[in-house]
Amino acid sequence: MNRTTRKMLLNLATGIAVAATAALVFLPSAQAAPGTLTSNVNVRSGPGTNYGVVDTARRGEVVDVQQCQGSWCYITRRNGVGWVSASYLAAQGGQPVNPTQPGISFGFSTGPNGPTFNFGVGQQPQVQPPVVQPPRPPVQPPVIRPPVQPPVIRPPVVQPPVVQPVYGEVCFYERANYRGESFCASSGDNYRNLNNWTDRISSIENRSGLQVQVCAEANYVDCRTYTTSASSLGDFDDSIISIRIR
Repeated sequence: MNRTTRKMLLNLATGIAVAATAALVFLPSAQAAPGTLTSNVNVRSGPGTNYGVVDTARRGEVVDVQQCQGSWCYITRRNGVGWVSASYLAAQGGQPVNPTQPGISFGFSTGPNGPTFNFGVGQQPQVQPPVVQPPRPPVQPPVIRPPVQPPVIRPPVVQPPVVQPVYGEVCFYERANYRGESFCASSGDNYRNLNNWTDRISSIENRSGLQVQVCAEANYVDCRTYTTSASSLGDFDDSIISIRIR
């Protein structure tokens, strides 16, 4: 190979290397992936149920999934940002999300050098979530105990037996067949507005046979009464706003 040919090939190889480097430098930043909420879900301040609830997102709402950590994903939405469980997300086109590896469904992956992102997924630039530290328990002050006093010997006092009243209880579950998150209430409890539990109740466990009135509107409007347990609420599923127990 003569000198002129070698020089031309060397210049061509150098030009290709420079172009590849420029293309790598000027590639667009990682993109967020669109997702859809499959159910009403709590938006939390960190990736776990031990973090506080900052908002409630509605079923069918379209969000931008920025990144996933464990079985939780950080999303941006019209009303703010936060973490949701990947079990309540669907990928673009309604594809189900694997809750154990949700990032794969949105084009995110994790390599030996940290998280990476596939290009061209979604339309919005990625927003890095704030670093959320797990809540720390409060520092307890030292307990100062009084000096030990000698026991005072008193004659025994016979007390009449105390009869404790028996109260019934009814429990409300987030999912059918008494599954998911739940809360319980006793006879005489009334809730004009369930706030964070609005439109989330799907089954009722009423072993005591209490009279449970559930209503589709606040202040006990458009109501239905149960005196037994109900594993499914039919058209009242995820539609209850106020309750009272008698």
